[in-house]
Amino acid sequence: MMTPIYKKNGTNMNNVMAIINNALDESFLDKLTDHRSLASVPFGGRYRMIDFPLSNLVNSGISNVGLLLQTKYRSLMDHIGFGKVWDLDRKRNGLFILPPAHIYQANRAYKGDLQNFASNIDYIKRSNQEYVIIGSPNLIANIDYRDAFKYHIKNKNDITIIYRKLDIFRRDTNYTLINTDDNDRVIDMKVNPRKNFYKKISLQRYIMKKELLLDIIDDCISKGEWDFVKNAIIGNLNKLKIYGYPFRSYAAVINSINGYYKSNLELLKPSIWQNLFLKNGPIYTKPKDEAPSSYNNGAQANNVLIANGCSIKGKVENSVLFRGVKVQAGAVVKNSIIMQKSEIGANSNLKNVILDKGVQITANKSLQGDKNHPLIIAKNTII
Repeated sequence: MMTPIYKKNGTNMNNVMAIINNALDESFLDKLTDHRSLASVPFGGRYRMIDFPLSNLVNSGISNVGLLLQTKYRSLMDHIGFGKVWDLDRKRNGLFILPPAHIYQANRAYKGDLQNFASNIDYIKRSNQEYVIIGSPNLIANIDYRDAFKYHIKNKNDITIIYRKLDIFRRDTNYTLINTDDNDRVIDMKVNPRKNFYKKISLQRYIMKKELLLDIIDDCISKGEWDFVKNAIIGNLNKLKIYGYPFRSYAAVINSINGYYKSNLELLKPSIWQNLFLKNGPIYTKPKDEAPSSYNNGAQANNVLIANGCSIKGKVENSVLFRGVKVQAGAVVKNSIIMQKSEIGANSNLKNVILDKGVQITANKSLQGDKNHPLIIAKNTII
């Protein structure tokens, strides 16, 4: 069992709770979210996207985490259980599953994620912590929140937004852009603009007092405003003291298939892998007891990330393979992401492809996507 460190440079994180907002539009990941929520999308060979925000929080000493749900959350519930992997199965605080708003209001149309905040308002009110960090599950990073929280307190901010400066933006990927003055005060924000007006992107991590969050929720809903970022944050830029805090390590906002594909393949770079998995604490995930992967005579594996339980008889290059994948003799897999229990038949050829879980590619097939538009094969498909 891990033992989180609660203080760094005198920063006490016992007074901070967190809410992971999974009540988001998931359509940008196409077939990958047809049957699962955004938080449970597989990533990096053996992880789910939820593993990264949960691990970041507990490594920063935060032990009260609420997870807002929306739809298709069966696989997510199976993955996180009671939060034991992250040391969140506690008598006090721990992991709290926050049901979607439509459970309580079946006859009302879903309006926005603030509706989910409001339907779980009792959880927020009853939590003992004074401060809250709000984030989304689709950020792949290893963030230590203690320095950002220390800055938030020292600067007496109403809201602190963690951001990262980008020089190159991914194709077909939407971002929330922020503009700051010379002192890092946020003076403008734009959600998914067509043009990249600014070089700073929001990492969708917001720090504020819990009472301020409650006031903002009440104010927005009383005006018929239901979007957390557009209404609760951007709508208060001129009213509150909102500052940015720069994050300078690796971070990938997964807001498109292209972004998902490229972010997985970036893990093949040792510097990025080490930054993500070895800096600021480990990334925890649900364990599965499987044998090591086997490589038969004639198998080739070059620049790959391969999880346990795989059987490699063919050639794999520049690819990420999840647990239990089988690559038969003569098969070639390049620049691809192959999810759990998928099988590539003998003499088949795959390039720039994403296979969801349990896909079977029979012998002598050829599948190819584009490096900026990978071909996606849905879960349990047989070709």
